[in-house]
Amino acid sequence: VDFWAPWCKPCDAIEPHLAEITEKREGSVRLVRMNVDENLAVPGRYDVLSLPTVMLFRDGDKRVTVLGAHSRAHYEKAFAPFLA
Repeated sequence: VDFWAPWCKPCDAIEPHLAEITEKREGSVRLVRMNVDENLAVPGRYDVLSLPTVMLFRDGDKRVTVLGAHSRAHYEKAFAPFLA
């Protein structure tokens, strides 16, 4: 889940990285982008306090949280144990 907002420039910067990771693993990974301005309850439930925040869920459980904007390689490394 990519927690983002329209006014967040770093959120715009990472979206292509996350889309590429998803495309490489088509069928096994799904990218959900959640606009925090339109959905206040869910980010609050997961203590999202800064943007961008990206969380990887597997089998309904949160496994990884990455705060801030990073390279595609950074996200791939953070997610690798759960995407193999």
